[in-house]
Amino acid sequence: MVPAGLAAAALVLAAALAGCTSASPAATAAAAGRLLAAADRTDAPDLRGDRLDGGPFDLADHKGDVVIVNFWASWCSPCWAEADDLERTYQSTKDRGVVFVGVDTRDQRDEATAFVRKHAVSYPTIFDPPGEVALGFDVPLNAIPSTVLIDRAGRVAMVISGAVLSDTLEPLVTKLAAESP
Repeated sequence: MVPAGLAAAALVLAAALAGCTSASPAATAAAAGRLLAAADRTDAPDLRGDRLDGGPFDLADHKGDVVIVNFWASWCSPCWAEADDLERTYQSTKDRGVVFVGVDTRDQRDEATAFVRKHAVSYPTIFDPPGEVALGFDVPLNAIPSTVLIDRAGRVAMVISGAVLSDTLEPLVTKLAAESP
């Protein structure tokens, strides 16, 4: 038999931990392998930054497009594993009004440039050494790679934590691209 004091302490600890494990609706949808229902989506935060190759990027310029935002770093092994799949998915969906943008976080410019060159990444990448862009998307800095799918109305449809391969990503992007705004 468990002493009453120990049982009460365990109950309090369990309740406290339950509050720490809540996930966003978009992350919960990703865990289930589906897009968040359109009625449950929230507006994506502003996304602006300087591109790795120069010039600005502003999400507002892509209203009406499906936008896939991938947070990565050159020192991240899972980022290396998914890079070619992201490019492959971009190439196969870009003609359907799909825009990809990478966000290189907590990195050095030379290493990031080498990564982009090595993987022949053809979509723009925002260079964000302090990791400020991820904070706006509620993506923890230790959760890279992470990929955010934004619908044509500018709402977050899914957040995928961890590496994502084209077999998983492409059907989701294709389904999102087929939605009406």
